[in-house]
Amino acid sequence: MSILIQSIVNGLNQGAIYALIALGYTMVYGILRMINFAHGDFIMVGAYTMFYTVPLMVSYGMPAWLAVVAAVAVCTAVGVLVERIAYKPVRNSGSISALITALAMSLFLENLAMVLFGGNPKTVTKIFDLPMIEVFGAKIQMKYLLTLGIGLAIMVALTLFVRMTKLGKAMRAVPQDREAATIVGINVDRIITITFAIGSALAAVAAMMYVSTYPRCTTDMGSMMGIKAFIAAVLGGIGVIPGAMLGGIIVGLIEILVKVYLAPGWYEAITYGILIVVLLIKPSGILGKNTGEKV
Repeated sequence: MSILIQSIVNGLNQGAIYALIALGYTMVYGILRMINFAHGDFIMVGAYTMFYTVPLMVSYGMPAWLAVVAAVAVCTAVGVLVERIAYKPVRNSGSISALITALAMSLFLENLAMVLFGGNPKTVTKIFDLPMIEVFGAKIQMKYLLTLGIGLAIMVALTLFVRMTKLGKAMRAVPQDREAATIVGINVDRIITITFAIGSALAAVAAMMYVSTYPRCTTDMGSMMGIKAFIAAVLGGIGVIPGAMLGGIIVGLIEILVKVYLAPGWYEAITYGILIVVLLIKPSGILGKNTGEKV
């Protein structure tokens, strides 16, 4: 019983990290109908920022987690620069051009990080000093529950923001009809930039939660996490904010439970297999709506 509870909590923690990353994918896709495959590398940027700023915060007697403010600023700046320099010129060039550009930016960021930080893994200073609690004999780290709580809070906040605010309504209008949105006074370029900024800021929060669980960063850490988060976004229904959260939780739980109870070496294959089954049954994802579009 204790092993099962521990595994579920670990899966929820892992899933919440994927969900935070998937929310960034969902925000960008919801506006541009484009997959930003460089998004996973924003996690890497945030992790390296935390590596350098956490010791600085501690040295000044401030909470280590405040380093996330610097990570949000850096990731947001990188995300906006990538959108303005790389993605804006190919917005109307077709999906293939956009895909190639996104992959190229991912490789560029990874190699730039290799040049700047070197190839050796970096150990991140401890961020949260939270106690462990015991539930039915299982010892659970409070930071795992914190990760889940942050993920749920951000999902709710984003949902309310998109549905209730004027800016959120503009974000929903742009993908429906850009020309009509421009006619009614919506600055499409501004909306796209703000969307990239929000998605990149979410990547910084995901980076904080990741390095609090796995206190190390490498230049290629964003690649695999980006793929898992993309699977989560598609599984839940890409473009649907609650779907990103649901998909992330499902992927995280599958990974941990398969590792513990089935076949440790097969958890990734099983994750991909479940994604294929879901897409065959419901191509729009669990919470997505069938609109006849090709994703």
